[in-house]
Amino acid sequence: MRRTALPAVVLVLGALLGACDGETVSFTDARALADGATAAIDGKAAKFATDVTAGTMRSKSQGQARVAALAMTTDFLGEPLELRLIDKTVFAKVPESAREDVPGGKPWVKVSKDGTVGADPFSQVLGGNIDQLAKQNDPGRALDQARRAGTLTESGRTELDGVSTEHYRLDIDMAALGGDLPAGLSAEALGELNGKLGKIPMEIWLDDARQPVQVVLDLAPVLAASGVPDAAMARIVTRYSEWGTQADIQAPPPEEIGEIPAG
Repeated sequence: MRRTALPAVVLVLGALLGACDGETVSFTDARALADGATAAIDGKAAKFATDVTAGTMRSKSQGQARVAALAMTTDFLGEPLELRLIDKTVFAKVPESAREDVPGGKPWVKVSKDGTVGADPFSQVLGGNIDQLAKQNDPGRALDQARRAGTLTESGRTELDGVSTEHYRLDIDMAALGGDLPAGLSAEALGELNGKLGKIPMEIWLDDARQPVQVVLDLAPVLAASGVPDAAMARIVTRYSEWGTQADIQAPPPEEIGEIPAG
């Protein structure tokens, strides 16, 4: 009896070990991935750090974020700039050197995301870029892009900085995103590429609680479609940590928000 039972025990143990071999992941398609991760971070805030690379240019940002809200400081255009994104509205803290242009010297202004002619000079120069920069660090936005336009191409388990994670690779169909394009791209700019840009790669790492710990958007195809040499690297890397952080992310007080006259 003992001799015949032993192989069966070995088979059972092998099956159990096989289920924990490091390859099992929670999701098998992009929509389920986005829905599951979004549910895992609902109501939570985290710290983030973002590194944007485009050829020889590099920009870094850091702050705290939750879905549809963030507070961050970035080295945008070579100077520290404080931003807040609250319910799709972006607020920017005006540098001391430019505050004389704001009536009453108020420190904050709303940024017009389209930066159209007729808007204030601050929004004309920076509006679209700041709006996209703020949104790109919103963890919910990347997941929404994966939900609406993503195709899962590969998945598995791996270690990220010594932590076990689920690693997902996706292709994001730019046409399916409509006007909500990543990395400061406009629908007009996408149209000018004459169909040369179809999909861009995205990678998402989740921790054991299914919370994003890293999101990478590869923008090299954008440069290639624009005629930039293939060797040029362009990507956005956002790291998230300390999910559950207590973060009171609020719009600036109304009395501190000014308006730069339109130019």
